Amino acid sequence: MRKLLLVIDMQNDFIDGALGTAEAVDIVEAVKDKIRSYPADDVIATMDTHQDNYMQTQEGTYLPVPHCIKGQQGWEIRPDIAELLGDAKIYEKPTFGSTRLAEDLTKLSQKEEIELEMVGLCTDICVISNALLLKANMPEVKITVDASCCAGVTPEKHLAALETMRSCQIQVIND
Repeated sequence: MRKLLLVIDMQNDFIDGALGTAEAVDIVEAVKDKIRSYPADDVIATMDTHQDNYMQTQEGTYLPVPHCIKGQQGWEIRPDIAELLGDAKIYEKPTFGSTRLAEDLTKLSQKEEIELEMVGLCTDICVISNALLLKANMPEVKITVDASCCAGVTPEKHLAALETMRSCQIQVIND
């Protein structure tokens, strides 16, 4: 069985930039340790990726804070994490969840038996969106979220997202 690590949106804007939180800063070292614990070929990452017209999008209407604008410093994966990711496959996604990631992992799961572990930001938006997309596409694949390597928009939303994922048969550890 091959176990893959999915590192969700560990970008500057979500850690200590436009939408950063103290909780996001606090998980950085744990995320780095988690990445180090996997073979390099078994780590995949995502990047929230918006364009200059972000404020004119539906998301920009509901979350009017420009963030993760492609090419800007806030869009980049935090340098110490990017270094650990090395040549990992990175999915740029224009919204919360990556359908392309789900499609690619579904194809992989048809060729070999896999398990997925997820870490990153934000628990209540992009982590949960990707976890649910993956579970919907691969209901028999074990998906685990390491709560100690995730942070939400608020601590309360983090906990609520973990509980929702548990309800959808996603395993939550270290909470």
